[in-house]
Amino acid sequence: MDDSRHDEMPPKGARAVVRVSPNPTTERRQRVTITGDCGGGTGLRAITSGVGGRPVLEDITIVEAGPDRFEATARLREGLGNGVGPVFAHCGGEVGVTLLVTHVSD
Repeated sequence: MDDSRHDEMPPKGARAVVRVSPNPTTERRQRVTITGDCGGGTGLRAITSGVGGRPVLEDITIVEAGPDRFEATARLREGLGNGVGPVFAHCGGEVGVTLLVTHVSD
């Protein structure tokens, strides 16, 4: 197996880096912080989440939108149970994605 590919950059358009904290989450409606960098993009434009029209996050607020460092806050959507959902950072020419794990108890 050729390990040299592990050092390659992601393709143009997919170079933003996004992190969610805490991850995993443990409470419904829990507040989270989304941070990262735009990987060459012009700056954070939006944070979206979920698939199929069902968002994981709501009340999303962009605190800092710089291309070298961004920060946003959000809250888990009411009614979420245990699972995994994508969180996307849209950065003016670059996009990043991470998975948010929800492990809530009733």
